[in-house]
Amino acid sequence: MPGMLFSAPPKELQGTDHSLLDDKTQKRRPKTFGMDVKAYLRSMIPHLESGMKPSRSKDIGMDVKAYLRSMIPHLESGMKPSRSKDILSADEVLQWSQSLEKLLANRAGQDVFGSFLKSEFSEENIEFWLACEDYKRTESDLLHGKAEKIYKSFVHSDAAKQINIDFHTRESTAKKIKAPTPTCFDEAQKIVYTLMEKDSYPRFLKSNIYLNLLNDLQANSLK
Repeated sequence: MPGMLFSAPPKELQGTDHSLLDDKTQKRRPKTFGMDVKAYLRSMIPHLESGMKPSRSKDIGMDVKAYLRSMIPHLESGMKPSRSKDILSADEVLQWSQSLEKLLANRAGQDVFGSFLKSEFSEENIEFWLACEDYKRTESDLLHGKAEKIYKSFVHSDAAKQINIDFHTRESTAKKIKAPTPTCFDEAQKIVYTLMEKDSYPRFLKSNIYLNLLNDLQANSLK
């Protein structure tokens, strides 16, 4: 039962839709069940403490109880009062399994997937991808400073959160940021997106973080 943050503007990434849902499921109207995430995390901790064993899954480097505890302070510091867009439904979480595009188009999906990547020590991938999305919306007079920051944080060979890209792309990006445009990180961002799509995303769909969340939301929607 992982944590997640809310708000929601969809991102504009286009990609192939690897649908795992049939047409009937996709067209079904969501049930009226919804959940305030902070309240959800609080409600689940006693249950975990009373009966759930720590996760032994190879693809999750933390037990769920500890994960939920770590998320609550973050939610308390930044979450706005519950409104309709702060509600997460089972149908919404189920749609994350259709494609990485759908997962990343959802703010809660970004947060849950980011927590999974952190458990695998590869959170730099989604952090870089999100930084690139933000960069493309930057006003022209601010591009240079933001491009330098992204490059030093993720692309430079000595970057603390260096992403896994080839030498040619790294050198090409270094040249592009000297006269930055909104597209100067596109090549590197595409490589990182593909890495997540082919490697981390399939494991995420089989992880305790995703499956426990989905199962619990589905169970509550039937009450």
